[in-house]
Amino acid sequence: MSGWDVIDQAGELARAGEEFALATVVWRQGPSSGQQGSRAIITADGGLTGWIGGACAEPVVIREAREVIRSGESRLLLLGTPDRFGAAVPDGMAVIPISCQSEGALEVFIEPVLPTPHLVVVGRSPMAHTLADLARALGWRADLRDGPDFSAADAGPRTAVVIATQGHGDEEAVEQAVSASPAFVGLVASRRRGEAVLGYLADRGVPQDLLDRVRAPVGLDLGHTSHREIAVAILAELVRLRAAGELPRTGEPVAVPAPRIDPVCGMTVEGPGPVAEHDGVTHHFCCAGCRDAFVKDPGAYAYARQEA
Repeated sequence: MSGWDVIDQAGELARAGEEFALATVVWRQGPSSGQQGSRAIITADGGLTGWIGGACAEPVVIREAREVIRSGESRLLLLGTPDRFGAAVPDGMAVIPISCQSEGALEVFIEPVLPTPHLVVVGRSPMAHTLADLARALGWRADLRDGPDFSAADAGPRTAVVIATQGHGDEEAVEQAVSASPAFVGLVASRRRGEAVLGYLADRGVPQDLLDRVRAPVGLDLGHTSHREIAVAILAELVRLRAAGELPRTGEPVAVPAPRIDPVCGMTVEGPGPVAEHDGVTHHFCCAGCRDAFVKDPGAYAYARQEA
């Protein structure tokens, strides 16, 4: 897959609301197999599409890309033996040792591509239309559903749902929304009306832990406002929650496992490979040559002494 094919696929993933990282080789020192301009997509579960380098670089890039997805912050990596670069490494660049037989080096930029917020507004009032339009102006994905047309299938764990049916089927819309377990559910209603709606649903047997997630009334308290200004207050609350990290961008976070380091060369080891026991610790190796060197003299390697 060429670098441009990777870009095309990245666009498709972004439009589908998927989160991933895009890794690009911005510099190489031969004879590394990675070429300048090579690109790869890395998903949150560690899947890789494209080409970023051989068996030495790929596991490191996957590990770092998963952390970039988790943190939402880009990283610039310099992959090679540290003594090659000395004091010439710029601030902000991470040097990660890889020790391949090719003795090549790579500089890789990894950037997160996170899904844009998804908002579903349920209702047909001018306020509902204004809220959807404002969200789109921010680059969010926004869908507008009339109350009878809305169902749990319209939402998901990455969706914020705002019920703006305003007395026309509030209870049914809220019940459908909470059953989808979205990232956020808000009800446009007075506090008294909101309590009545949630109380009715509780009596119908809707689990209380789902009802406790409903914000009613939804939106920042801006005082006496017009219907369209209520839309501004609601979007302002959603923006504040997202900026504070309280509006999850995914359903379940993918844990990034601790890296396994070859005690001989310092490389990150992914997948099955040679292993050896020493002082009750299992060590993993990138190749049989490193394992054989370790078995001959385990105490000669700093990584091994630190782990043991």
